[in-house]
Amino acid sequence: MRKLLSYLARCKGRMFAGFVLKIAGSVAELFLPLIMAHMIDDVVPTRSVLALSLWSAGMFLVAVIAWAGNVVANRFASKVARDTTERLRADLFSKTLGLSARQTDEATLPSLVSRLSTDTYNVHTMLGMVQRMGVRAPILLIGGVALTFTVDPVLALVLLVTVPFLALVSAFVAKKGVGLYTRLQESMDKMVRKVRDDHTGIRVIKALSKTDRESRSFAAVNDEIVRNETRASVITGVTNPVMTAVLNIGMTAVIFIGAYRVAADRVQVGDLLAFTSFFTVMLNAVIAVGRIFVEISRGSASARRIAAVLDLPPELLPEEGEPDESGAYIRFDGVTFSYRGAPALENISFSIKKGESLGIIGATGSGKSTLVSLLLRFYDPDCGAVYIGGKDVRSYGKEELSKKFGVVFQNDFLMAASVRENIDFERGLADEEVERAAEYARAEKFIAAHEGFGGMLTARGSNFSGGQKQRLLIARALAASPEILVLDDSSSALDYKTDALLRKTLFENLPDTTVVLIAQRISSVRFADHILVLDGGKMVGFGTDEELMRSCDEYRRIYRSQHGEGGEEDA
Repeated sequence: MRKLLSYLARCKGRMFAGFVLKIAGSVAELFLPLIMAHMIDDVVPTRSVLALSLWSAGMFLVAVIAWAGNVVANRFASKVARDTTERLRADLFSKTLGLSARQTDEATLPSLVSRLSTDTYNVHTMLGMVQRMGVRAPILLIGGVALTFTVDPVLALVLLVTVPFLALVSAFVAKKGVGLYTRLQESMDKMVRKVRDDHTGIRVIKALSKTDRESRSFAAVNDEIVRNETRASVITGVTNPVMTAVLNIGMTAVIFIGAYRVAADRVQVGDLLAFTSFFTVMLNAVIAVGRIFVEISRGSASARRIAAVLDLPPELLPEEGEPDESGAYIRFDGVTFSYRGAPALENISFSIKKGESLGIIGATGSGKSTLVSLLLRFYDPDCGAVYIGGKDVRSYGKEELSKKFGVVFQNDFLMAASVRENIDFERGLADEEVERAAEYARAEKFIAAHEGFGGMLTARGSNFSGGQKQRLLIARALAASPEILVLDDSSSALDYKTDALLRKTLFENLPDTTVVLIAQRISSVRFADHILVLDGGKMVGFGTDEELMRSCDEYRRIYRSQHGEGGEEDA
């Protein structure tokens, strides 16, 4: 909540004005029963039409003040809630983009999506409710009890007895509600994850006829949400009926005792009617308090989840590193890395010069993509160092390092936009650069067949084939003329001929670009200047194709399995 208060501080002027107006409107509302009691007990018996008209006009004026104060204050409250939530959501989105890969893994993408959507909405609702009713309801409740003492202290004491019970109910709900709504939001994270996974893999689910299984899996997550929401609703739902019952019991006692006091001429009829009016005002205030506690419980849980992300310390900041004197352009020096204690790479050391090509090959899970993630500094190694251009990657600024790379990942994405926009990617590139990149990626022919560079892609590029999408992604990586081109299994959907022509075009037209190729097929990497062979996170071979065929058993095994020579035995 402290983080949320820092955002509200920017709107303190508008909030103060809203509070003043809300207080004025609420206090004016409290005086209406007193005016009514005075008119019944003192003005009506005089039979003076003029006096009755004047007091009626005064009562109408007070009612207008109450209405206007509340309406204007509510508008201020809505604007404060809207502007605060807008800034909060913008900062949270910016923070998620700046999280390190490790922090994103720990928070999980579905949870970050949930915090950006559901949690910010809950905070918005809480802020609006607290400003609109959080001021008005306590004034009506406490002010109503206080003003009843001016009417008849004996009857007021009867109502005052109910206050401790109301406070106990409110404290109980406030204590239990936050934890229950936190668990509910965690269940919502699971729901987002489930829906996201199913929508991403919908074709596979349908192809394997697993819709019933996924429906049952979704039902289990849905049931968990229902259980958590039921628990939270039962606890917070206690507020209104219990508070109303306590007040009704108190009001019954007031009517019962008041009847005797009217009969004994100790209380006037107008005073008793004022009491019933105050009771109605207080009952509405109690109902509002119940709603406020529900929203505060929900909003507080969401605010804590948002603050947990906003308060994450920045990682991967530039830091001083020892310079590399080897003369290599890219060098890994004794690099070891693990994901949450699970080893991924162990003691990796190699180097290549500027303009050379590096092929990386190995079985699934051998650490190929992890190695590239360290090169891009998505993670920092547990041990060792990664150097680019003679500098430790940890000594580069984020923008400085990212500008060196053009990257195509395994599961990259295309926007529902034009071909040109997908290749340019809002970098402000010239048309010549976009067209040259498409030519180098051997994509110009099918782009022309799809209405040219102005042709539109559907969501995730579904109107293009897998190989065409990969070449568009390669064109995007090439468009800004990067110093280092990383292709992470980006030719898996290409036929052998297209793959070979693409590699030939890259090597002929980008002699000064250092190319890092990750592939499952030996044919995609065997013509690289250097080939790194990984097995179980360990470096088992490094050299040219000829050298590895002589010295690396794992490389020969992969070659035989892909060329039909002893494949079954090796498998």
